[in-house]
Amino acid sequence: MCGIVGYIGTQAASGILLEGLRKLEYRGYDSAGIATILNNTIHCIRAKGKLHNLQEKLEGEQNPAQIGIGHTRWATHGKPEEYNAHPHTDTQRRIAVVQNGIIENYRELREELKALGHEFRSETDTETIPHLIAEEMKQVEEASTPHAGSHSPFFEAVRRAVNTLRGAFAIAVINADYPDELIVARQQAPLVIGFGQGEFYCASDTPALVPYTRAVLTLENGEIARLTPLGVEVYTFEGQRLKKSPRTLNWNPVMVEKQGFKHFMLKEIYEQPGVVRACLEAYLNDQWEQEELKIQNSKFKTQNSPIRLNLPADFYTDLQQIQIVACGTSWHAALVGKYLLEQLAEIPTQVQYASEFRYAPSPLTPNTLTIGVTQSGETADTLAALEMEIRRRQALAIDYQPRLLGITNRPESSLGDLIPNIIDTHAGIEIGVAATKTFSAQLVAFYLLAIDLAYHRNTLAIDQLEKLLNGLRQLPAEIEMILESQERYIEELAHNFAETQDFIFLGRGINFPIALEGALKLKEISYIHAEGYPAGEMKHGPIALLDAKVPVVTIAMPGTVFEKVLSNAQEARARDAQLIGITPMDEKDAEDTFDTLIPVPHVDEILSPLVTVIPLQLLAYHIAARRGLDVDQPRNLAKSVTVE
Repeated sequence: MCGIVGYIGTQAASGILLEGLRKLEYRGYDSAGIATILNNTIHCIRAKGKLHNLQEKLEGEQNPAQIGIGHTRWATHGKPEEYNAHPHTDTQRRIAVVQNGIIENYRELREELKALGHEFRSETDTETIPHLIAEEMKQVEEASTPHAGSHSPFFEAVRRAVNTLRGAFAIAVINADYPDELIVARQQAPLVIGFGQGEFYCASDTPALVPYTRAVLTLENGEIARLTPLGVEVYTFEGQRLKKSPRTLNWNPVMVEKQGFKHFMLKEIYEQPGVVRACLEAYLNDQWEQEELKIQNSKFKTQNSPIRLNLPADFYTDLQQIQIVACGTSWHAALVGKYLLEQLAEIPTQVQYASEFRYAPSPLTPNTLTIGVTQSGETADTLAALEMEIRRRQALAIDYQPRLLGITNRPESSLGDLIPNIIDTHAGIEIGVAATKTFSAQLVAFYLLAIDLAYHRNTLAIDQLEKLLNGLRQLPAEIEMILESQERYIEELAHNFAETQDFIFLGRGINFPIALEGALKLKEISYIHAEGYPAGEMKHGPIALLDAKVPVVTIAMPGTVFEKVLSNAQEARARDAQLIGITPMDEKDAEDTFDTLIPVPHVDEILSPLVTVIPLQLLAYHIAARRGLDVDQPRNLAKSVTVE
């Protein structure tokens, strides 16, 4: 969850490191620090709190060092204090390390190293690493020759050290006695190397590299790399040299700038119409409608699906059920996906928190599709749940063999390495910690999957299918309409809730997950307690929370549960709660029910989550902004949860 950067080349490293950390601060902002090598000495500067505190410490410093590492921290072991900030050094301050992840055996290693005379200055697990490398350096230098696969005692010491560590980690290491080497290693935590002209970079995520290079190489688990001004060498943890080639990113620096918006979150909310269009354009078969017009009956030609997901031909064959694992906002998207898969494709679907599934998995059943949903492709619990499911199924007969699908915004991620079949949501870089456009993109992915599966299972008639597809194509314009007509109104409405302490969000059917997502967004960035409930469950306990100080936001879209939702809202109104309705403007019954309306366009109920979520995102954003909070970097949160 932390952000790490590294640089070796021909320029002053500190400015590049600081800018890289700025692009990665969404991964953690409890503290930050950089370490460089100048005149064979480690220069380490650290600061508690956000990156601007470190920047203030660096102002006025003339440091021409051309090698360095940096870190922005999301605290796991030890309080967010300067003495726990990275980089960490060994006792002699000759080796500096930054890490993303958790070292599970750090306690036993720490005690062993203390017994050998090493002095620890922090409470972190990371500080174990430079001391361990220093100890390994002694062993390597005392030996007659270093390991045959290495080029220096430093590299060999790091290689030996990482083989001692247990846990999930990505590290970058520098050594004052080897000022022309930057060593990086990965085990279950993301790490990317960037290639320049006579200069090389490393980072825990590609946004830090985009301003400098588009040629990148993703390290795999169990790989260690040596970066020098002459090039990059990649090895396994066992020391075997690997042949790997960089790939080219199709991103540009503008994608990671605010472009005039006050916050990245607001910019990303406004990017949603384009994101939905991009995802639809990537997967809709434009020729399908013309082909189907030639068919005179309602039977399907399964070879002519309207959706192009590029899945194997037999992917849906004999499929009996689906299980989805996800966390956070992705879990809410999966709940919408469950509704779509069951109602459109008529296939039983379970949704589980990946963190729970890891320790209480569902009983194995044959012909089951397992879907992992993670916007970053690096969510530790989701990856671990999928890996466990693969192992469980491979141990059984052929009917239980893994059938896997990933939904992610980063197909080049660990998820893409683990699973061969990926739906790329095409949302682009999302910097704001609170997910917005990636959530909408995940919803689109589930619509496409459900339609494709329904087509192959013959559960929808042609006219139903055409109606769904036409409705999807119109959604970007519908979202634009909400943004253009409602944002200023929602901003004014938010003024009423700057001091509110509790919110309730209600929804039914396909919009219940949107109520959960609305509550989560408000909690994440405004720090207001908020809960989402199925509207029909309100009277089974939560109604006791209601009074005039508790606003109730209700999603009420015309359809199968419209009247029921209005009735549930009336129950809240009878308890003096202030009612806010997410509903079309000209619904008379809704106008009579709610104190305040946030209008959305008329859309088919089954498509409504993609329009009802937009006002909830805006409401959360403007309440948080009104309270003067850091919307893009809410406290205690990080963008990608890469530790358990």
